[in-house]
Amino acid sequence: MSEVHIILASQSPRRRELLKLMQIPFTTAPADIDETFDPGLSIPDNIMSIAAKKAHAAVLKNRTDKENAIVLGADTTVVFGEMPLGKPSARDEACGMLEMLQGSVHEVMTGFALLDGTTCHADCVTTRVAISPMTDREIQYYVDTVQPFDKAGGYGIQDPFMSCFIQRIEGCYYNVVGLPLSRIYSVMRTHGLV
Repeated sequence: MSEVHIILASQSPRRRELLKLMQIPFTTAPADIDETFDPGLSIPDNIMSIAAKKAHAAVLKNRTDKENAIVLGADTTVVFGEMPLGKPSARDEACGMLEMLQGSVHEVMTGFALLDGTTCHADCVTTRVAISPMTDREIQYYVDTVQPFDKAGGYGIQDPFMSCFIQRIEGCYYNVVGLPLSRIYSVMRTHGLV
């Protein structure tokens, strides 16, 4: 493999843990941007655009002397029907999201952008997730113990207790956690980045 180095435009502990699985050296850089959706764009286009903005923000804030550095930005959104669900701001909102999602199938979309110099390679991966019915007590217990306020849709598939309700998934598990590793690696390999 080439002497590639990734700059992850995220402070997410979950994305850091996932990126370690690729066994490519990386550092992290903050990428605070406005993540408001543009109503004129589709959901996939919105999340790819946000991922690209994160990558560009990380470049601007963190100049690097690593010659082969690739900047990776990502954004994950839960979609119920046609409605994107972001991160809940409070307990009631998190419980409401889980009440909506339980007993049905929803989509988890992660858009990512790889910045290689001035070239941006962007893509979006979708995974379908079925959550078994949960009682109000189970929803409240999960929200109170995990406090999933930094997680799109108000839940994390990898969280304790939530494993009791993930009925099935169609697609990439790692995508639901926050980084579709196989697609990211495939794009890197296709463009000669690894």
